[in-house]
Amino acid sequence: MRNYEGLTELVAVRGPALFATAVLLTGSRAAGEDLLQAALERVMRSWRRVDGDVEGYLRRTMYHLAVDSWRRRRRRPEVLVPVDPPPLDDGTERFAVREALMNALADLPARQRAALVLRYFEQLTETEAAEVLGCAVGTVKSNTSRGLARLRELTASWEDLSNGVSR
Repeated sequence: MRNYEGLTELVAVRGPALFATAVLLTGSRAAGEDLLQAALERVMRSWRRVDGDVEGYLRRTMYHLAVDSWRRRRRRPEVLVPVDPPPLDDGTERFAVREALMNALADLPARQRAALVLRYFEQLTETEAAEVLGCAVGTVKSNTSRGLARLRELTASWEDLSNGVSR
């Protein structure tokens, strides 16, 4: 049996944050679970090569797997069924807003979505995000700018969030 020193502790402490990132990248809890599990499996298979920052290696693996799945979907597009937000009279306004934002984020192109998740959810610098994505800093800047502009377009029609969410 291999000694995965530090991995168990990392998952115990940072697991919720890693899972949240996976959900943002995939658009659903189930797909996020699959992504995080696949990334953990890949890290464990290549454990001898992991040197130093285990969390960074795991996160890079998650982003690369997510980009791979986006590329596969581009070749074989899936048909997504729109999800209506739950009724707002039961105290789930926050959930509905989050759900609507997740749907808007899912409507973005893959690179824009990844750039926004890295920059604003993961709070990476442009240089760090470029390193994770394997692209130039300018590409991260342009994808972030275009992604924010598109999110603004997608959310411009939302009514006052205290009265509900409209798309």
